[in-house]
Amino acid sequence: MSSYRIDALTTWAAQQNGLTKADITLSSAVGDASFRRYFRLTLPNGTTQVVMDAPPEQEDSLPFVTIAKRWHSAGLPVPNVHAANLADGFLLLEDLGDTPLQTLFTDPKATQSYHEQAISLIAKLQNRADPSPLPAYDYALLGRELDLFPEWCLSAWLTLTPPDSWPAMREQLVQQALAQPVVTVHRDFDAMNLMVHNQRLFMIDFQDAVAGPLSYDLVSLLRGRYCRFTSEQFSNLVNAFYQQACRDGRLSSHVDAAAFLSQCHAMAAQRSLKVLGIFCRLTLRDHKQGYLERLPHFMDHLDDSLSALSCSKVPEQAAFAEWANLTLRPAIMNRLADMAL
Repeated sequence: MSSYRIDALTTWAAQQNGLTKADITLSSAVGDASFRRYFRLTLPNGTTQVVMDAPPEQEDSLPFVTIAKRWHSAGLPVPNVHAANLADGFLLLEDLGDTPLQTLFTDPKATQSYHEQAISLIAKLQNRADPSPLPAYDYALLGRELDLFPEWCLSAWLTLTPPDSWPAMREQLVQQALAQPVVTVHRDFDAMNLMVHNQRLFMIDFQDAVAGPLSYDLVSLLRGRYCRFTSEQFSNLVNAFYQQACRDGRLSSHVDAAAFLSQCHAMAAQRSLKVLGIFCRLTLRDHKQGYLERLPHFMDHLDDSLSALSCSKVPEQAAFAEWANLTLRPAIMNRLADMAL
């Protein structure tokens, strides 16, 4: 970040509080996988705010501001936007502290409890936030996301060709997603984007929200960066979500629990494949560090989902699961080992 830009950001943040630069202190806060950067502003009275720097040539902050105001009005826990300068890409936000949810996964009991709280928050999001103003998580977008896997993970990083089963597998995953009720989808409902503030969970980084499949945020949480649940644990948490969704009317009782669990496994496979592609793209194109080492974790998630799906006896799913286990996993592990030498 240039000294000119940091000076402009500091001056603007001070002005929003009726102060001068000399009256405030600005310190670096948590970063982001995108081009956004965050700073903590300390006012003379000791209170704090967060300043987001999102260069407009690289980041469009309007969706974040629009969604934040809409969800805040709906009574959802999101940071309050104190001020916005969209022309320069500066936002002044409520400070939610330094406790992302994953830091509280200290033991199995706590992990279970916080995941149950997060699942309750997904229900509130889906019940209170109207999806109609959001972009559609449609066939084209689902397909583009899946295509990140062969483009960036297979071709660009591993120099592998997709298996013959890939086109059919891709189509089946898209169709499984489109078969679900359409709700508001945060799109990265992982523990790192849930801040614990005043004993409440707050959502952040929701600028990519869409109108899409009911199970997407659930699998983002359960197949996220920080935990790997057993098959039984995953099924139990999915069933708790299913029962609540049926009671709320978000999901028809005509969809049985087993069918919804299968949809969740398909959605989880779609997301894991997308993440494998995104993490390789962040490394190769955007020169970000620390993402390749996370690939085995998401490969585990993919294996868990594909193992469940292959039980459906769909030939293409079984063939793709076998390829992922016998070809993809060894290729990823060997590539990582070569890089470590």
